[in-house]
Amino acid sequence: MEELIEFARELALHSGKLIRGYFEEALAGGGPAVMRKADRSPVTKADREAEAMMRGMIRERFPDHQVLGEEGGSDGPAQADYRWILDPIDGTKSFIHGVPLFGTLIALVERGTPVIGVINLPATGEMMIGARDRPTTVNGRPVRVRETARLSEATVLFTDLPNMTELGHGPALEALGREVELMRGWGDCYGHFLVAAGRADAMIDPELNLWDVAALKPCVEGAGGRLTDLAGVDTGLGESALSTNGLLHDQLLARLKPG
Repeated sequence: MEELIEFARELALHSGKLIRGYFEEALAGGGPAVMRKADRSPVTKADREAEAMMRGMIRERFPDHQVLGEEGGSDGPAQADYRWILDPIDGTKSFIHGVPLFGTLIALVERGTPVIGVINLPATGEMMIGARDRPTTVNGRPVRVRETARLSEATVLFTDLPNMTELGHGPALEALGREVELMRGWGDCYGHFLVAAGRADAMIDPELNLWDVAALKPCVEGAGGRLTDLAGVDTGLGESALSTNGLLHDQLLARLKPG
């Protein structure tokens, strides 16, 4: 496990250096051109090059592992016990608009269970690593979720207000906003990072792909928190996510239940 954790760190460091360079160019007004995928979501040269770099490193070091990435799909042995799941830039819209709240997500899944997760924030210089049976760290220092037990004292985050509304969570989110102390739309992996780092109490993500979610569970749970989908299922591989400090989890699930 230590070898795999160190390798995940290497993937994040190398890809992060490349992404940070492109982000600095974007801030100076000369960033990579924005292209559109089939679903009209944006993608840049930075996304594609960073994923290609990580894929190459994995193939060289662990040729018997499978890889799934947002940009390049799946390759490697179909029956592999280990599967790397990569999202080179989670929050590409933030990236292209010069907002530093994007990150690289790297997960290692062992026979269907996420065992290592990395949330690397290239623009802020923070790297979170969570791993099975180990405390979550940020830049090598252990972190812990907050102990907020009352919603009236909680900081709750969410991503993409139109998406929340389209999926039927609009009224619940509006009501929740009146109940909690602070609600902010700090989305993508950054919100889950804040929960695990003890800087917020909950993060609501209503619609995700596998590469958006697989890295989150080891990070949140290694910090003492809890992550499930919005139905309360806790595989860490679902199509939505609720990260909390654990104490508020059931209350939030009840409030977010459609209808």
